[in-house]
Amino acid sequence: MTNQAMSDTSDLPVNRMPSTAHSPDYLEEELSWLAFNERVLEEVIDPSNPLLEQLKFAAIVASNLDEFFAVRVANLRDLARPGHKRRDNLPHAAFNERYHAVSTRTHEQVARLYDILCNNLLPRLEAEGIKFWRAQDVPAVYEEAIEAEFLTHIHPVLTPMAVDAGRPFPLLAHKRLNLAVMLEKPDAPSEKRLFAVVQVPQTLRRAFTLRSDPDGDEFVLLESVIERYIHTLFAGYRVLAVGAFRITRKSELAVDEYGASDLLQAIQAELKKRRKGAAVRLEITADLAPELEAFLTRALELDLRDIYRVPGPLDPTFFMGFAAIEGYEDLRYEELKPSLPVAFEGASSIFQAIARRDILVHHPYESFESVLHFIREAAEDPDVLAIKQTLYRVSGRSPVVAALARAAEMGKQVTVLVEIKARFDEENNIAWAKRLEEAGCHVIYGLVGLKTHSKITLVVRREGNYISRYMHLSTGNYNDLTARIYTDVGLFTASADVGADATEFFNHLSGYTDVPRYQRLVAAPERLRDTLLQLIAEEIRLSTPERPGRIWAQMNALTDRALIDALYQASAAGVRIELIVRGMCCLRPGVPGKSENIRVVSVVGRFLEHSRIFYFAQGGADRVFISSADWMRRNMDGRVELLVPIQQADLCRRLRRILEIQLQDTVKSRVLMPNGEYARQVVLDEARFHGQAWLLMESLAHEDETVEITSLVPEAARDGGNQAASAQMGTDE
Repeated sequence: MTNQAMSDTSDLPVNRMPSTAHSPDYLEEELSWLAFNERVLEEVIDPSNPLLEQLKFAAIVASNLDEFFAVRVANLRDLARPGHKRRDNLPHAAFNERYHAVSTRTHEQVARLYDILCNNLLPRLEAEGIKFWRAQDVPAVYEEAIEAEFLTHIHPVLTPMAVDAGRPFPLLAHKRLNLAVMLEKPDAPSEKRLFAVVQVPQTLRRAFTLRSDPDGDEFVLLESVIERYIHTLFAGYRVLAVGAFRITRKSELAVDEYGASDLLQAIQAELKKRRKGAAVRLEITADLAPELEAFLTRALELDLRDIYRVPGPLDPTFFMGFAAIEGYEDLRYEELKPSLPVAFEGASSIFQAIARRDILVHHPYESFESVLHFIREAAEDPDVLAIKQTLYRVSGRSPVVAALARAAEMGKQVTVLVEIKARFDEENNIAWAKRLEEAGCHVIYGLVGLKTHSKITLVVRREGNYISRYMHLSTGNYNDLTARIYTDVGLFTASADVGADATEFFNHLSGYTDVPRYQRLVAAPERLRDTLLQLIAEEIRLSTPERPGRIWAQMNALTDRALIDALYQASAAGVRIELIVRGMCCLRPGVPGKSENIRVVSVVGRFLEHSRIFYFAQGGADRVFISSADWMRRNMDGRVELLVPIQQADLCRRLRRILEIQLQDTVKSRVLMPNGEYARQVVLDEARFHGQAWLLMESLAHEDETVEITSLVPEAARDGGNQAASAQMGTDE
């Protein structure tokens, strides 16, 4: 669905994405990911975002890069090493070329981030009354307070670590701040240089308050205070140079799942090794002495392209906390007040409402409380016999886990699959799993060789002489915190067919059964890719010049080559394809004879677009699905995923409308060009349409879904004045 107001985009501002792909048909994954992070970076300077929200976006860009280095860059460095064993026959030089392109692009991105942070955001924050000082630069009026803070609260926590023949370079933790120190003994030869490291304690605040009053707030950075008084740790020695640095380490777990006798123990053992992962990035301050840079480079076995010298505070992720500083409400988005789904109104219980009809919820525009209420009511209802649920990521104080534990304590049969291989949430999930076990739940610690990424809850309830089953199936995790900032859709249903499938699904997870033959659901890794390929093939078969086929799909990433090739075939056959791909996209649209009928947009705004919604016109039959899976090889082959068909016509129309709203967005969307660049759309002011702003005002629950969107564009949705608190975390899963 091409926006009628969109003009030619050949001369628009773009995200550069040069391709070093092995095939011209596909864009490179790492460069595509960096292009996504550049779209997030554009939000840092978007004037429609309030100042503290721009600061939050800067922290998100930095956080995204941390994970990018720890996983993708680390893996690419391994592939580029001579002698590294690979499944393909490509020479290591091909991967070295990719690594060089990624390194060049990343250095440019980091430089741009710090230019915006130091020359735009921080000066504007200071003008608003929020000031961050280095201890070396504070006004004299604060010096006494800083020294007292150091001597009282900081100095007792510090441990200087000398580096010499008897004391090797310490194993420093991943993503922690440190200070490198160069010293000399006053009576020793001048050429004798000594080195030491001081860790910046993570237990202390990164910045502590110098002043907080109606006139403003002033803070001083912890590492600068330690640097100012570093001499107190080395009595009898002269400090020649000191500067902050930070190491990023390879963090992908390498678990032999098939050789492990106990998966939980294997994961726990591997987590202990994570802190020993090879260094992949060294961040240093711009004023770090060359001798210290050389010392760190040698110790960490890195080369120049792995060094990032930055002109501002290391690890800007700490600014995320300051985006929520008290006061300054005019510098933030207005608080989101999600609506309650109208379908629950008038029902005596949530089960009665679901029994009447299937219910679709769209978060965060509609409250996640409906999901929490579903699980809590199931825990308390004496007629509920069993609850079964998959958990991939949950919040720190998860009300979902609390409700499941409560249900088990009340004697209900509670089965929970907690995915302990969810990247960077392994320890958190292990802790939750143990708590659930202690409460009496039957806990499954994931499956060998697969990650269970599906999002499903099954409630079995006694109703008179019958047993009824109620389900919730979703595109997003059971995380009450991210549900406020991620867009997801969920389905409540009491369908007998889906209930039977859900029972078979959980039995397959918990016991020994052959792969189930589901009536409605489709699961990965067994049938999901084949089903999607069949749907695309059927769209080709039903497409005619008079009535071209149509495919609309929203996902977080598109990298699976079999599905990309199928979309190319559909495009060549005349099928009109509209894709909303928030992050990585390896499909190259607009190539004559191959993909000229494919349009790809990425929406980056207040909320992280996380829904997976797929629509196939099917000659007028309109088949619509929601799913836990992106169109990536890992989702198709290495994960337990679910594809859920939507049966009710009104819910199909609503999901189509959600897709249509995003496809019409001209404010927060960028269009993927054939060369891999992303271009903003240029339209007349009166035609500007801001999809997320529109959805913020109208949750769609009360809307007439037959009305054309173009007749419903309000001023607030046109001007881009979106009121939000955002998270664009790069990889949810």
